[in-house]
Amino acid sequence: MTHALLYDTTLRDGMQGENIFFTPEDKVKLAKRIDDAGIHYIEGGWPGSNPGAKRFFELAKDIDFTHAKLAAFGSTRNPLKNAEDDPNLNALIDSGAPVITIFGKSWDLHVKEVMDNTLENNLSMIKESVAFLLGHGREVIYDAEHFFDGFKENPEYALQTLEAAYDGGARTLVLCDTNGGSLPSEVEDILTRVTRHFESAKEEIVYGIHAHNDCAMAVANSVCAVQNGARMVQGTVNGYGERCGNADLTAVIPILALKLDVDCISAECLKKIKNLSRFVSETANMTPLNGRPFVGKSAFAHKGGIHVSAVNKIPRAYEHIDPERVGNQRRVLVSEQAGKSNIEYKARELGVDLKGKEQNGRNIVATVKELEEDGFEFDIAEGSLKLVMEKLTDQFRPHFELMSFRVTIEKDQERPCYCHAMIKVKVGRKIEITSAEGDGPVSALDNALRKALSTIFPELDHMHLVDFKVRVIDGREGTAAKVRVLIESRDENNIFTTIGVSEDIIEASWQALADSFQYKLAMDSEKQKETT
Repeated sequence: MTHALLYDTTLRDGMQGENIFFTPEDKVKLAKRIDDAGIHYIEGGWPGSNPGAKRFFELAKDIDFTHAKLAAFGSTRNPLKNAEDDPNLNALIDSGAPVITIFGKSWDLHVKEVMDNTLENNLSMIKESVAFLLGHGREVIYDAEHFFDGFKENPEYALQTLEAAYDGGARTLVLCDTNGGSLPSEVEDILTRVTRHFESAKEEIVYGIHAHNDCAMAVANSVCAVQNGARMVQGTVNGYGERCGNADLTAVIPILALKLDVDCISAECLKKIKNLSRFVSETANMTPLNGRPFVGKSAFAHKGGIHVSAVNKIPRAYEHIDPERVGNQRRVLVSEQAGKSNIEYKARELGVDLKGKEQNGRNIVATVKELEEDGFEFDIAEGSLKLVMEKLTDQFRPHFELMSFRVTIEKDQERPCYCHAMIKVKVGRKIEITSAEGDGPVSALDNALRKALSTIFPELDHMHLVDFKVRVIDGREGTAAKVRVLIESRDENNIFTTIGVSEDIIEASWQALADSFQYKLAMDSEKQKETT
Protein backbone atom coordinates (compact mmCIF):
# COMPACT_ATOMS: atom_id res chain seq x y z
CA MET A 1 0.00 0.00 0.00
CA THR A 2 1.22 3.50 -0.86
CA HIS A 3 1.84 5.84 2.07
CA ALA A 4 1.58 9.62 2.12
CA LEU A 5 2.34 12.34 4.66
CA LEU A 6 -0.12 15.20 5.11
CA TYR A 7 1.37 18.65 5.70
CA ASP A 8 -1.00 21.46 6.69
CA THR A 9 -0.02 25.08 6.11
CA THR A 10 -3.35 26.73 6.95
CA LEU A 11 -1.77 28.72 9.78
CA ARG A 12 0.82 30.27 7.46
CA ASP A 13 0.04 29.96 3.76
CA GLY A 14 -3.71 29.86 4.39
CA MET A 15 -3.52 33.07 6.39
CA GLN A 16 -2.07 34.80 3.33
CA GLY A 17 -5.49 34.55 1.71
CA GLU A 18 -7.51 37.73 1.31
CA ASN A 19 -9.62 38.67 4.36
CA ILE A 20 -8.20 35.82 6.45
CA PHE A 21 -6.50 36.50 9.76
CA PHE A 22 -5.79 34.35 12.80
CA THR A 23 -4.60 35.60 16.15
CA PRO A 24 -1.94 33.49 17.91
CA GLU A 25 -4.71 32.20 20.18
CA ASP A 26 -6.82 31.29 17.12
CA LYS A 27 -3.87 29.39 15.71
CA VAL A 28 -3.49 27.39 18.91
CA LYS A 29 -7.15 26.29 18.70
CA LEU A 30 -6.78 25.47 15.01
CA ALA A 31 -3.57 23.53 15.54
CA LYS A 32 -5.26 21.33 18.14
CA ARG A 33 -8.16 20.58 15.79
CA ILE A 34 -5.85 19.90 12.83
CA ASP A 35 -3.81 17.55 15.00
CA ASP A 36 -6.97 15.81 16.19
CA ALA A 37 -7.92 15.19 12.55
CA GLY A 38 -4.78 13.11 12.05
CA ILE A 39 -2.57 15.47 10.02
CA HIS A 40 1.15 14.63 10.21
CA TYR A 41 2.70 18.11 10.02
CA ILE A 42 1.34 21.53 11.03
CA GLU A 43 3.18 24.58 9.77
CA GLY A 44 2.74 27.30 12.38
CA GLY A 45 4.17 30.33 10.59
CA TRP A 46 7.35 32.29 9.92
CA PRO A 47 8.75 33.31 13.35
CA GLY A 48 11.39 35.54 11.79
CA SER A 49 8.90 37.64 9.85
CA ASN A 50 6.24 38.74 12.36
CA PRO A 51 5.63 38.83 16.13
CA GLY A 52 2.31 36.98 15.80
CA ALA A 53 4.04 33.84 14.52
CA LYS A 54 6.69 34.13 17.22
CA ARG A 55 3.95 34.35 19.86
CA PHE A 56 2.21 31.28 18.46
CA PHE A 57 5.33 29.16 18.85
CA GLU A 58 5.68 30.35 22.43
CA LEU A 59 2.12 29.22 23.14
CA ALA A 60 2.57 25.98 21.20
CA LYS A 61 5.42 24.81 23.46
CA ASP A 62 2.79 23.74 25.99
CA ILE A 63 0.79 21.64 23.50
CA ASP A 64 1.21 17.87 23.39
CA PHE A 65 0.28 16.92 19.85
CA THR A 66 -1.12 13.45 19.28
CA HIS A 67 -0.54 13.00 15.57
CA ALA A 68 1.30 16.03 14.24
CA LYS A 69 4.78 17.50 14.30
CA LEU A 70 4.95 21.28 14.48
CA ALA A 71 6.94 23.01 11.75
CA ALA A 72 8.37 26.53 11.60
CA PHE A 73 8.74 28.14 8.19
CA GLY A 74 11.43 30.43 6.82
CA SER A 75 13.81 31.18 3.97
CA THR A 76 17.40 30.36 3.20
CA ARG A 77 20.07 32.66 4.63
CA ASN A 78 20.53 36.27 3.62
CA PRO A 79 22.79 36.48 0.51
CA LEU A 80 25.20 38.73 2.43
CA LYS A 81 25.34 36.77 5.72
CA ASN A 82 26.66 33.48 6.99
CA ALA A 83 24.04 31.00 8.12
CA GLU A 84 25.25 31.26 11.74
CA ASP A 85 24.69 35.04 11.72
CA ASP A 86 21.36 35.07 9.89
CA PRO A 87 18.57 36.35 12.20
CA ASN A 88 15.81 34.49 10.35
CA LEU A 89 17.56 31.13 10.61
CA ASN A 90 18.25 31.73 14.29
CA ALA A 91 14.60 32.67 14.83
CA LEU A 92 13.65 29.28 13.37
CA ILE A 93 15.90 27.56 15.88
CA ASP A 94 14.62 29.71 18.75
CA SER A 95 10.99 28.80 17.88
CA GLY A 96 11.56 25.40 19.42
CA ALA A 97 9.72 23.69 16.56
CA PRO A 98 11.00 20.13 15.99
CA VAL A 99 10.60 20.54 12.22
CA ILE A 100 11.84 23.44 10.11
CA THR A 101 10.70 24.04 6.55
CA ILE A 102 12.80 26.43 4.52
CA PHE A 103 12.29 27.55 0.97
CA GLY A 104 14.89 28.43 -1.62
CA LYS A 105 14.79 29.75 -5.15
CA SER A 106 14.58 27.23 -8.00
CA TRP A 107 13.88 29.62 -10.86
CA ASP A 108 16.88 31.45 -12.27
CA LEU A 109 14.59 34.37 -13.14
CA HIS A 110 14.00 34.98 -9.43
CA VAL A 111 17.64 34.51 -8.51
CA LYS A 112 19.01 36.98 -11.08
CA GLU A 113 16.16 39.42 -11.72
CA VAL A 114 14.23 39.52 -8.43
CA MET A 115 16.94 38.87 -5.82
CA ASP A 116 19.78 40.43 -7.85
CA ASN A 117 21.87 37.45 -6.79
CA THR A 118 24.20 35.05 -8.55
CA LEU A 119 23.24 31.50 -9.41
CA GLU A 120 26.28 30.18 -7.53
CA ASN A 121 25.53 32.08 -4.33
CA ASN A 122 21.93 30.89 -4.38
CA LEU A 123 23.14 27.29 -4.41
CA SER A 124 25.44 28.03 -1.47
CA MET A 125 22.58 29.66 0.43
CA ILE A 126 20.45 26.53 0.03
CA LYS A 127 23.14 24.06 1.03
CA GLU A 128 24.49 26.05 3.99
CA SER A 129 21.05 26.87 5.39
CA VAL A 130 19.94 23.24 5.35
CA ALA A 131 23.20 22.09 6.94
CA PHE A 132 22.99 24.77 9.66
CA LEU A 133 19.46 23.76 10.67
CA LEU A 134 20.26 20.06 10.62
CA GLY A 135 23.27 20.82 12.81
CA HIS A 136 20.86 22.00 15.49
CA GLY A 137 19.10 18.64 15.53
CA ARG A 138 15.96 19.62 13.63
CA GLU A 139 14.11 17.72 10.94
CA VAL A 140 14.41 19.82 7.78
CA ILE A 141 11.96 19.96 4.90
CA TYR A 142 13.13 21.82 1.82
CA ASP A 143 10.51 23.66 -0.26
CA ALA A 144 11.78 24.29 -3.78
CA GLU A 145 9.88 27.50 -4.55
CA HIS A 146 8.76 28.09 -8.16
CA PHE A 147 10.23 24.70 -9.04
CA PHE A 148 7.96 23.83 -11.94
CA ASP A 149 8.31 27.24 -13.61
CA GLY A 150 12.05 27.12 -13.03
CA PHE A 151 12.32 23.63 -14.46
CA LYS A 152 10.40 24.58 -17.59
CA GLU A 153 12.82 27.41 -18.37
CA ASN A 154 16.10 25.99 -17.04
CA PRO A 155 15.84 22.35 -15.97
CA GLU A 156 19.58 22.00 -15.35
CA TYR A 157 19.65 24.79 -12.78
CA ALA A 158 16.40 23.75 -11.11
CA LEU A 159 17.89 20.29 -10.54
CA GLN A 160 21.08 21.87 -9.18
CA THR A 161 19.03 23.63 -6.49
CA LEU A 162 17.62 20.27 -5.37
CA GLU A 163 21.14 18.82 -5.40
CA ALA A 164 22.28 21.67 -3.15
CA ALA A 165 19.52 20.92 -0.66
CA TYR A 166 20.35 17.22 -0.77
CA ASP A 167 24.08 17.88 -0.31
CA GLY A 168 23.20 20.04 2.69
CA GLY A 169 21.42 17.05 4.22
CA ALA A 170 17.75 17.51 3.28
CA ARG A 171 15.97 14.25 2.54
CA THR A 172 12.49 15.70 2.02
CA LEU A 173 12.32 17.75 -1.16
CA VAL A 174 9.02 19.48 -1.90
CA LEU A 175 8.38 20.70 -5.44
CA CYS A 176 6.32 23.89 -5.40
CA ASP A 177 3.97 25.12 -8.12
CA THR A 178 4.09 28.57 -6.54
CA ASN A 179 2.35 30.42 -9.38
CA GLY A 180 -0.28 27.71 -9.74
CA GLY A 181 0.08 27.55 -13.51
CA SER A 182 1.09 23.93 -14.06
CA LEU A 183 -1.09 21.15 -15.42
CA PRO A 184 -1.22 17.53 -14.22
CA SER A 185 0.58 16.31 -17.33
CA GLU A 186 3.44 18.72 -16.58
CA VAL A 187 3.59 17.67 -12.94
CA GLU A 188 3.78 14.02 -13.98
CA ASP A 189 6.52 14.65 -16.53
CA ILE A 190 8.68 16.88 -14.33
CA LEU A 191 8.34 14.74 -11.20
CA THR A 192 9.29 11.67 -13.22
CA ARG A 193 12.40 13.42 -14.54
CA VAL A 194 13.35 14.57 -11.03
CA THR A 195 13.05 11.11 -9.51
CA ARG A 196 15.02 9.63 -12.40
CA HIS A 197 17.76 12.23 -11.86
CA PHE A 198 18.17 11.15 -8.22
CA GLU A 199 17.91 7.40 -8.82
CA SER A 200 21.52 6.89 -7.75
CA ALA A 201 21.21 8.93 -4.54
CA LYS A 202 22.76 7.10 -1.60
CA GLU A 203 19.87 7.87 0.76
CA GLU A 204 16.15 7.67 0.15
CA ILE A 205 14.43 10.94 -0.76
CA VAL A 206 10.85 11.79 0.16
CA TYR A 207 9.36 13.95 -2.58
CA GLY A 208 6.54 16.35 -1.86
CA ILE A 209 4.13 18.61 -3.72
CA HIS A 210 3.00 22.13 -2.83
CA ALA A 211 0.38 23.28 -5.34
CA HIS A 212 -1.44 26.58 -5.73
CA ASN A 213 -4.83 26.82 -7.38
CA ASP A 214 -4.51 29.60 -9.96
CA CYS A 215 -5.59 27.23 -12.75
CA ALA A 216 -8.04 25.32 -10.52
CA MET A 217 -5.60 22.40 -10.68
CA ALA A 218 -4.14 22.34 -7.15
CA VAL A 219 -6.02 19.24 -6.02
CA ALA A 220 -5.52 17.48 -9.36
CA ASN A 221 -1.80 18.30 -9.37
CA SER A 222 -1.41 17.07 -5.79
CA VAL A 223 -3.17 13.79 -6.53
CA CYS A 224 -1.19 13.37 -9.74
CA ALA A 225 2.06 13.90 -7.84
CA VAL A 226 1.20 11.16 -5.35
CA GLN A 227 0.34 8.83 -8.22
CA ASN A 228 3.81 9.49 -9.60
CA GLY A 229 5.92 9.05 -6.51
CA ALA A 230 5.37 12.04 -4.19
CA ARG A 231 4.97 11.03 -0.55
CA MET A 232 4.17 14.38 1.04
CA VAL A 233 1.24 16.63 0.17
CA GLN A 234 1.19 20.21 1.40
CA GLY A 235 -2.07 22.12 1.43
CA THR A 236 -4.57 24.04 3.52
CA VAL A 237 -7.97 23.31 5.00
CA ASN A 238 -10.65 24.61 2.59
CA GLY A 239 -7.94 25.60 0.12
CA TYR A 240 -7.39 28.98 1.77
CA GLY A 241 -4.31 30.82 0.58
CA GLU A 242 -2.86 33.65 -1.43
CA ARG A 243 -4.59 34.65 -4.69
CA CYS A 244 -6.72 31.63 -5.67
CA GLY A 245 -5.58 29.54 -2.74
CA ASN A 246 -3.72 26.29 -2.15
CA ALA A 247 -4.54 22.63 -2.61
CA ASP A 248 -7.62 21.92 -0.49
CA LEU A 249 -6.79 19.16 1.98
CA THR A 250 -10.49 18.49 2.57
CA ALA A 251 -10.58 17.20 -1.02
CA VAL A 252 -7.06 15.80 -1.34
CA ILE A 253 -7.31 13.61 1.76
CA PRO A 254 -10.58 11.78 0.84
CA ILE A 255 -9.36 11.26 -2.72
CA LEU A 256 -6.12 9.70 -1.54
CA ALA A 257 -7.75 7.61 1.19
CA LEU A 258 -10.97 6.52 -0.52
CA LYS A 259 -10.22 6.64 -4.24
CA LEU A 260 -6.55 5.62 -4.38
CA ASP A 261 -6.32 3.52 -1.20
CA VAL A 262 -3.34 5.57 -0.02
CA ASP A 263 -2.45 5.11 3.65
CA CYS A 264 -2.57 8.71 4.88
CA ILE A 265 -5.30 8.96 7.54
CA SER A 266 -7.32 6.63 9.74
CA ALA A 267 -10.99 6.01 9.05
CA GLU A 268 -11.82 7.59 12.41
CA CYS A 269 -9.90 10.78 11.60
CA LEU A 270 -11.36 10.94 8.10
CA LYS A 271 -14.80 11.34 9.67
CA LYS A 272 -13.58 14.56 11.31
CA ILE A 273 -12.76 16.30 8.02
CA LYS A 274 -16.15 17.99 7.60
CA ASN A 275 -16.18 19.39 11.12
CA LEU A 276 -12.59 20.54 10.72
CA SER A 277 -13.57 22.37 7.54
CA ARG A 278 -16.44 24.14 9.29
CA PHE A 279 -14.29 25.00 12.34
CA VAL A 280 -11.60 26.60 10.19
CA SER A 281 -14.23 28.55 8.22
CA GLU A 282 -15.83 29.91 11.36
CA THR A 283 -12.48 30.81 12.94
CA ALA A 284 -11.51 32.63 9.74
CA ASN A 285 -14.94 34.30 9.67
CA MET A 286 -15.46 32.99 6.15
CA THR A 287 -18.80 31.65 4.92
CA PRO A 288 -18.51 27.88 4.31
CA LEU A 289 -18.98 26.95 0.65
CA ASN A 290 -22.00 24.69 0.32
CA GLY A 291 -20.66 23.24 -2.92
CA ARG A 292 -17.25 22.28 -1.54
CA PRO A 293 -16.62 18.62 -2.50
CA PHE A 294 -16.84 16.01 0.26
CA VAL A 295 -17.43 18.45 3.15
CA GLY A 296 -19.86 21.05 1.78
CA LYS A 297 -23.46 21.19 2.90
CA SER A 298 -24.58 20.45 -0.68
CA ALA A 299 -22.00 17.74 -1.42
CA PHE A 300 -24.59 14.99 -0.86
CA ALA A 301 -27.78 16.99 -1.37
CA HIS A 302 -30.45 15.65 -3.73
CA LYS A 303 -33.23 17.73 -5.24
CA GLY A 304 -34.68 16.02 -8.32
CA GLY A 305 -37.47 13.57 -7.55
CA ILE A 306 -35.98 10.82 -9.72
CA HIS A 307 -32.63 11.19 -7.92
CA VAL A 308 -34.25 10.94 -4.50
CA SER A 309 -36.29 7.91 -5.46
CA ALA A 310 -33.12 6.14 -6.61
CA VAL A 311 -31.09 7.17 -3.55
CA ASN A 312 -33.82 5.78 -1.29
CA LYS A 313 -33.34 2.40 -2.96
CA ILE A 314 -29.60 2.36 -3.72
CA PRO A 315 -27.59 5.34 -2.37
CA ARG A 316 -24.59 4.70 -4.62
CA ALA A 317 -26.81 5.26 -7.65
CA TYR A 318 -26.26 8.99 -7.13
CA GLU A 319 -23.46 9.16 -4.52
CA HIS A 320 -19.81 8.38 -5.28
CA ILE A 321 -19.04 7.60 -1.60
CA ASP A 322 -20.93 7.11 1.64
CA PRO A 323 -21.12 10.66 3.08
CA GLU A 324 -20.61 9.39 6.62
CA ARG A 325 -17.06 8.35 5.74
CA VAL A 326 -16.08 12.04 5.66
CA GLY A 327 -18.37 13.08 8.49
CA ASN A 328 -21.03 14.46 6.16
CA GLN A 329 -24.63 13.43 5.67
CA ARG A 330 -27.16 12.92 2.92
CA ARG A 331 -29.65 15.74 2.45
CA VAL A 332 -32.85 15.72 0.44
CA LEU A 333 -34.03 19.12 -0.70
CA VAL A 334 -37.64 20.11 -1.12
CA SER A 335 -38.56 22.62 -3.80
CA GLU A 336 -40.89 23.09 -6.73
CA GLN A 337 -39.00 20.23 -8.40
CA ALA A 338 -39.82 17.93 -5.47
CA GLY A 339 -41.78 14.78 -5.82
CA LYS A 340 -43.45 12.39 -3.40
CA SER A 341 -40.12 10.67 -2.65
CA ASN A 342 -38.53 13.96 -1.59
CA ILE A 343 -41.36 14.77 0.78
CA GLU A 344 -41.39 11.33 2.39
CA TYR A 345 -37.63 11.32 2.85
CA LYS A 346 -37.57 14.88 4.17
CA ALA A 347 -40.41 14.21 6.58
CA ARG A 348 -38.48 11.29 8.08
CA GLU A 349 -35.31 13.38 8.29
CA LEU A 350 -37.07 16.28 10.01
CA GLY A 351 -39.08 14.08 12.31
CA VAL A 352 -42.50 14.88 10.84
CA ASP A 353 -45.00 12.00 10.91
CA LEU A 354 -47.05 11.85 7.70
CA LYS A 355 -49.23 9.27 9.47
CA GLY A 356 -49.12 6.98 6.47
CA LYS A 357 -51.51 9.21 4.55
CA GLU A 358 -50.67 9.82 0.89
CA GLN A 359 -52.95 12.86 0.98
CA ASN A 360 -50.63 14.52 3.49
CA GLY A 361 -47.70 14.06 1.13
CA ARG A 362 -49.68 15.38 -1.83
CA ASN A 363 -50.82 18.41 0.16
CA ILE A 364 -47.24 19.22 1.16
CA VAL A 365 -45.98 18.88 -2.42
CA ALA A 366 -48.74 21.14 -3.73
CA THR A 367 -48.24 23.74 -0.99
CA VAL A 368 -44.46 23.81 -1.37
CA LYS A 369 -44.75 24.31 -5.12
CA GLU A 370 -47.30 27.08 -4.62
CA LEU A 371 -45.16 28.85 -2.01
CA GLU A 372 -42.01 28.56 -4.13
CA GLU A 373 -43.90 30.09 -7.02
CA ASP A 374 -44.56 32.95 -4.61
CA GLY A 375 -40.84 33.35 -3.85
CA PHE A 376 -40.04 30.91 -1.05
CA GLU A 377 -37.04 28.57 -1.33
CA PHE A 378 -37.34 25.69 1.09
CA ASP A 379 -34.21 23.85 0.00
CA ILE A 380 -32.24 26.58 1.81
CA ALA A 381 -34.66 27.06 4.71
CA GLU A 382 -35.33 23.69 6.30
CA GLY A 383 -36.41 25.25 9.58
CA SER A 384 -39.39 26.89 7.90
CA LEU A 385 -40.04 23.74 5.85
CA LYS A 386 -40.50 21.65 8.97
CA LEU A 387 -43.00 24.16 10.34
CA VAL A 388 -44.96 24.11 7.06
CA MET A 389 -45.08 20.31 7.14
CA GLU A 390 -46.30 20.32 10.74
CA LYS A 391 -49.00 22.88 9.97
CA LEU A 392 -50.28 20.86 7.00
CA THR A 393 -50.44 17.67 9.10
CA ASP A 394 -52.02 19.33 12.16
CA GLN A 395 -48.91 18.76 14.28
CA PHE A 396 -47.81 22.37 14.72
CA ARG A 397 -48.18 23.67 18.27
CA PRO A 398 -47.14 27.32 18.45
CA HIS A 399 -45.13 28.27 21.53
CA PHE A 400 -46.23 31.90 21.16
CA GLU A 401 -48.62 33.97 19.08
CA LEU A 402 -48.07 37.49 17.82
CA MET A 403 -50.76 39.95 18.78
CA SER A 404 -49.02 43.06 17.42
CA PHE A 405 -45.73 44.86 17.05
CA ARG A 406 -44.64 48.38 16.23
CA VAL A 407 -41.25 49.47 14.90
CA THR A 408 -40.05 53.06 14.82
CA ILE A 409 -36.92 54.39 13.16
CA GLU A 410 -35.31 57.62 14.29
CA LYS A 411 -32.59 59.75 12.76
CA ASP A 412 -31.02 62.97 13.90
CA GLN A 413 -27.97 65.00 12.98
CA GLU A 414 -25.84 63.56 15.73
CA ARG A 415 -26.17 59.80 15.14
CA PRO A 416 -27.11 57.28 12.44
CA CYS A 417 -30.54 55.66 12.27
CA TYR A 418 -31.56 53.65 15.30
CA CYS A 419 -34.66 51.55 15.87
CA HIS A 420 -37.12 50.82 18.64
CA ALA A 421 -39.56 47.89 18.64
CA MET A 422 -42.55 47.25 20.89
CA ILE A 423 -44.12 43.79 20.75
CA LYS A 424 -47.18 42.07 22.23
CA VAL A 425 -47.22 38.27 22.22
CA LYS A 426 -49.41 35.61 23.80
CA VAL A 427 -47.84 32.58 25.48
CA GLY A 428 -50.55 30.18 26.56
CA ARG A 429 -52.95 32.41 28.42
CA LYS A 430 -50.31 34.94 29.35
CA ILE A 431 -49.76 38.16 27.42
CA GLU A 432 -46.29 39.68 27.31
CA ILE A 433 -45.67 43.28 26.24
CA THR A 434 -42.10 44.54 25.98
CA SER A 435 -39.84 46.80 23.96
CA ALA A 436 -36.19 46.98 22.92
CA GLU A 437 -33.79 48.89 20.74
CA GLY A 438 -31.55 47.61 17.98
CA ASP A 439 -29.17 48.65 15.24
CA GLY A 440 -31.93 48.07 12.69
CA PRO A 441 -35.60 47.08 12.64
CA VAL A 442 -34.87 43.35 12.58
CA SER A 443 -32.34 43.67 15.39
CA ALA A 444 -34.87 45.63 17.45
CA LEU A 445 -37.61 43.03 16.79
CA ASP A 446 -35.23 40.20 17.64
CA ASN A 447 -34.27 41.87 20.92
CA ALA A 448 -37.88 42.66 21.83
CA LEU A 449 -39.17 39.15 21.07
CA ARG A 450 -36.26 37.57 22.92
CA LYS A 451 -36.94 39.85 25.91
CA ALA A 452 -40.63 38.90 25.93
CA LEU A 453 -39.99 35.15 25.79
CA SER A 454 -36.74 34.62 27.69
CA THR A 455 -38.31 34.59 31.15
CA ILE A 456 -40.60 31.76 30.06
CA PHE A 457 -38.12 30.01 27.77
CA PRO A 458 -34.61 30.57 29.21
CA GLU A 459 -33.13 28.22 26.62
CA LEU A 460 -33.43 31.07 24.10
CA ASP A 461 -30.32 32.56 25.69
CA HIS A 462 -28.36 29.92 23.75
CA MET A 463 -29.82 30.91 20.36
CA HIS A 464 -28.27 33.66 18.31
CA LEU A 465 -28.95 35.18 14.90
CA VAL A 466 -25.74 34.68 12.89
CA ASP A 467 -26.69 35.72 9.36
CA PHE A 468 -29.36 37.86 7.74
CA LYS A 469 -29.83 38.02 3.98
CA VAL A 470 -32.27 40.06 1.91
CA ARG A 471 -32.84 39.50 -1.78
CA VAL A 472 -35.18 41.33 -4.13
CA ILE A 473 -36.99 38.59 -6.05
CA ASP A 474 -37.97 40.68 -9.06
CA GLY A 475 -36.73 44.24 -9.19
CA ARG A 476 -38.98 45.27 -12.07
CA GLU A 477 -41.71 46.24 -9.61
CA GLY A 478 -39.44 48.83 -7.99
CA THR A 479 -40.22 49.51 -4.33
CA ALA A 480 -43.29 47.23 -4.58
CA ALA A 481 -41.13 44.24 -5.47
CA LYS A 482 -41.19 41.15 -3.28
CA VAL A 483 -38.22 40.50 -1.04
CA ARG A 484 -36.96 37.21 0.35
CA VAL A 485 -35.40 37.25 3.81
CA LEU A 486 -33.26 34.39 5.09
CA ILE A 487 -32.24 34.22 8.73
CA GLU A 488 -29.61 31.76 9.89
CA SER A 489 -29.61 31.01 13.62
CA ARG A 490 -27.61 28.73 15.81
CA ASP A 491 -27.62 27.29 19.29
CA GLU A 492 -24.98 25.16 20.99
CA ASN A 493 -25.50 22.19 18.67
CA ASN A 494 -27.42 23.25 15.56
CA ILE A 495 -27.50 25.73 12.71
CA PHE A 496 -30.89 26.30 11.09
CA THR A 497 -32.32 28.63 8.46
CA THR A 498 -35.78 30.15 8.18
CA ILE A 499 -37.39 32.24 5.45
CA GLY A 500 -39.95 34.97 4.89
CA VAL A 501 -41.34 36.52 1.68
CA SER A 502 -43.40 39.68 1.29
CA GLU A 503 -43.62 43.00 -0.54
CA ASP A 504 -42.74 44.53 2.83
CA ILE A 505 -39.23 43.85 4.15
CA ILE A 506 -40.33 44.11 7.78
CA GLU A 507 -43.11 41.59 7.26
CA ALA A 508 -40.75 39.18 5.46
CA SER A 509 -38.20 39.63 8.25
CA TRP A 510 -40.82 38.94 10.92
CA GLN A 511 -41.90 35.72 9.19
CA ALA A 512 -38.33 34.44 9.16
CA LEU A 513 -37.61 35.66 12.68
CA ALA A 514 -40.77 34.15 14.19
CA ASP A 515 -40.08 30.83 12.45
CA SER A 516 -36.58 30.74 13.92
CA PHE A 517 -37.94 31.10 17.45
CA GLN A 518 -40.75 28.58 16.88
CA TYR A 519 -38.28 26.08 15.39
CA LYS A 520 -35.82 26.45 18.26
CA LEU A 521 -38.52 26.03 20.91
CA ALA A 522 -39.98 23.02 19.11
CA MET A 523 -36.54 21.34 18.98
CA ASP A 524 -36.03 21.85 22.70
CA SER A 525 -39.52 20.58 23.45
CA GLU A 526 -38.88 17.39 21.46
CA LYS A 527 -35.58 16.79 23.24
CA GLN A 528 -37.27 17.23 26.60
CA LYS A 529 -39.90 14.64 25.69
CA GLU A 530 -37.19 12.17 24.66
CA THR A 531 -35.43 12.45 28.01
CA THR A 532 -38.57 12.08 30.14
